[in-house]
Amino acid sequence: MSGSLGDMGNLLKQAQQMQRQLDRVRGELKETILVGSGGGGSVSLRINGDCEVQALEIADELISAGDRAAIEESVLEALRDGIAQSSALRRERMSEITGGLNLPGMF
Repeated sequence: MSGSLGDMGNLLKQAQQMQRQLDRVRGELKETILVGSGGGGSVSLRINGDCEVQALEIADELISAGDRAAIEESVLEALRDGIAQSSALRRERMSEITGGLNLPGMF
């Protein structure tokens, strides 16, 4: 019986350690800034590793062209690129903690 309780204590310690690692990684992801781009570089998006958009820049040339559809498409490209980078970074960092196990709800 005490062996079973020892195993539970060990599991609890491992879970607490994993939680500390997750908290640390979440903080790091919030501080990590990635740059997504679209429209051949005419739109640039700063996004953190937690998928929070920090800034959006549109080149004057794209705006002065006055092509609304091109601006919208370029912004969408930059968003998709930034979100893809952020998601990939989160998956990579999460995999380091979980040893590659997919644990739903952890991020």
